[in-house]
Amino acid sequence: MNANPDLLKWLNECLARGHTPESLTSTALGSGWHPDLVRAAMAEAVGSELIAHRAGTSARTNGIALPGPDLSQSPTFIDTSDRRVEVWTVLKHPRVIVFGNLLAPEECDALIELAQPKLTRSLTVDNQTGGDELNAARTSDGMFFARAENPVVERVEKRLSELLRWPYENGEGLQVLRYRHGAQYVPHYDYFDPAQPGTPKILTRGGQRVATTVMYLRTPERGGATVFPDIGLEVAPIKGSAVFFTYDRPHPDTKSLHGGMPVTLGEKYVATKWMREREFV
Repeated sequence: MNANPDLLKWLNECLARGHTPESLTSTALGSGWHPDLVRAAMAEAVGSELIAHRAGTSARTNGIALPGPDLSQSPTFIDTSDRRVEVWTVLKHPRVIVFGNLLAPEECDALIELAQPKLTRSLTVDNQTGGDELNAARTSDGMFFARAENPVVERVEKRLSELLRWPYENGEGLQVLRYRHGAQYVPHYDYFDPAQPGTPKILTRGGQRVATTVMYLRTPERGGATVFPDIGLEVAPIKGSAVFFTYDRPHPDTKSLHGGMPVTLGEKYVATKWMREREFV
């Protein structure tokens, strides 16, 4: 697709004044420009590698920035302001990273305790209306914290923002899920399907989801792995660790299909953080 001349001119002028590709992308999408036009214009204006350098984030193959840690030197750990996070596994295509020691045991226990009074049967997004619905494919119990609802949640959210180099305001509220014996979540995508009638309503709150972090709060004795069927990957649900993955567009080609395997002994608790293109409101 050729870049729109007016959009390209505006991007070049703003880049020359020091605006970041990330902020310009969000502004263009928020103004109603089609994502494909934004991608084409941004790629022509600065190129994918320069976008990554100037925005300080990972870059999409289509030229739009995504959340992600700095792995340019193949580190075995990354120091945030309050914690040393271990880098266990890195897969580049699709982008999947397994972190160790992301949460302290005390933080895991505190999140479970704070979530307990609010746990109810988990819902999924109703693609027809943009609301919520019960879904037989998801048999966990869950709840949402508001952003910065308490000191533990706020500390974890800020750590993720720093680690993944993505604006704090672009994160949805932290969700805690409990998977008892037999509970699972069949493979699914986290992005919102553009073909569904309820998607435009959902996108008004911050645009598309672009990344997911699943943090493990309690290790079950058996089962409960996070699976990525398209790439044959299973991530063990080890307390304190996490799996992070991105998806640069709402399409199966991202190979971001994933699910939670049934728990066969014990209980699994996770905390999930979704990140949006723009500020989540």
